Amino acid sequence: MNSVESKPNVKFKSVTIISNTEISPNVFLLSFKRDFTFRAGQVLGLAMASTDDARLYSIASGENDPNIDILYNIKPGGKLTPSLAELRTDDTLWITVPFGSYAGSSEPAYWIAAGTGIAPFYSMYRSGMGDNKIMIHGSRTLDAFYFSDKLNNDFGPRYIRCCSQQEGEGVYHGRVTQYLEQSDNLPLDQKYYLCGSAEMVVECREILLSKGVPFSNVVAEIYF
Repeated sequence: MNSVESKPNVKFKSVTIISNTEISPNVFLLSFKRDFTFRAGQVLGLAMASTDDARLYSIASGENDPNIDILYNIKPGGKLTPSLAELRTDDTLWITVPFGSYAGSSEPAYWIAAGTGIAPFYSMYRSGMGDNKIMIHGSRTLDAFYFSDKLNNDFGPRYIRCCSQQEGEGVYHGRVTQYLEQSDNLPLDQKYYLCGSAEMVVECREILLSKGVPFSNVVAEIYF
């Protein structure tokens, strides 16, 4: 998800790819065996070789799942994702240890994502944190609501899909920002977790603040 160069002297280890499945046009879910612990919401660095700069991606699997899942989309001209998409079962990938302070909790909260920014929230959900959450996911097209079957089944009306370019049954037609602007009585004592592009995060944060949500209750993760 995050595509940021690593710091110097980062330590890598190799893992073996279990699967690398295209789940939507140019969007893949990559999996390898988990042999470490992490907190839902954290990221890890990926590289094709141990001498490369790591690019950071949110973990999309649960803390106790046997495999680590990484959700990513191919970025034309990107430094890593075109090569990631070529990986096959039994190929080697280099990873860092997971890190980061962006983490969920058992408290009531709003999870607000755009595109592949759903990944850390899906990890939190898979880790048992979804019972008292409202999940708002924005995308341009209807085929970009990743993991929607599972989320729709388990969240019911607490799972809100916002699609800006297409209309669909049970889907809000418009951007996430538009949905938030039209939402009345958003609770002021709950956390609002944001994950998406810098533009999306800034716009959503400004809307929440304008509605009286304290700055300390807005927690953001930006991908590039």
